[in-house]
Amino acid sequence: MHRFFRAKMPIGRVIKSTGSWYDVRDDAGKVSQCRLRGKLRLDGMRTTNPVAVGDLVSFENERDKDTCVINKILPRNNVIVRKSVNLSKESHIIAANVDLAILVATVAQPRTSTGFIDRFTVTAEAYHIPVVIVFNKCDLYDEEQNALAESLMEVYNKIGYQSFMVSAKTGYNCERLQTLMKDKLCMFSGHSGVGKSALVNRLDPNLDIRVGEISEVHEKGKHTTTFAQMYELCFGGYIIDTPGIKEFALFDLEKETLAQRFPEMRALMHECRFNNCTHLHEPHCAIKNAVEQHVIADWRYANYCNMMDD
Repeated sequence: MHRFFRAKMPIGRVIKSTGSWYDVRDDAGKVSQCRLRGKLRLDGMRTTNPVAVGDLVSFENERDKDTCVINKILPRNNVIVRKSVNLSKESHIIAANVDLAILVATVAQPRTSTGFIDRFTVTAEAYHIPVVIVFNKCDLYDEEQNALAESLMEVYNKIGYQSFMVSAKTGYNCERLQTLMKDKLCMFSGHSGVGKSALVNRLDPNLDIRVGEISEVHEKGKHTTTFAQMYELCFGGYIIDTPGIKEFALFDLEKETLAQRFPEMRALMHECRFNNCTHLHEPHCAIKNAVEQHVIADWRYANYCNMMDD
């Protein structure tokens, strides 16, 4: 009596997503073009993209075709997720299984708001993903812009986020960034026009990712990266380059736990008089006292209040 065993399906990592097709690389380095089999459901998460760059998946060849199908998504360590632009009740997963999230910001051409930065860091905190904030284009900053960047970096460094200036044009501080990224799976994110792709090219000139221009009228970036894609870095590790984000809307975060996503608030909230303090209107609130005493930056607290309103 013959016994038949089904061959074990290969495992690979999604390195490119165009919406309906996915490039999956296996351990041997072979890249297969895959589509989804049926409709994969992910633990009840309402998402516009069930498979994201960074995901580990099992897949198999399609009969009589050069393409493959993805059968299963392996459990994720984490995700960077935001509210879908078109469907408010659904999320969009930017990347999965990230070791380090690098937020590329600028204070000029175009300026990145602190609200955008804080929404990104709050989301990363929710999934326990370390964040580094780099202010690109420092070669363009005037005295006032340089002082603004310095003041922002002082706050973010103080609360635990490594933050420093870089220049994709001159290479300033790029070696420092390479050291942090080495042998990690990193993700670059930020507004269009902040120089994500140019910075990746500076970090690894072998990649030669297409770089866009800035609109002189609006000082906004033109989209050049149209879908997320992972690249292997010459100095060790991987980088996921993502499309520019106009807005970063929070998804599936509860008001009751939002303050815990602010490290400086998390450190003080146990001193509040009420255990369920929202840090908005209650008396004897340690967070509000810290803001009044300039221990917590007033603009960080204002961003917290805006998120609570949303």
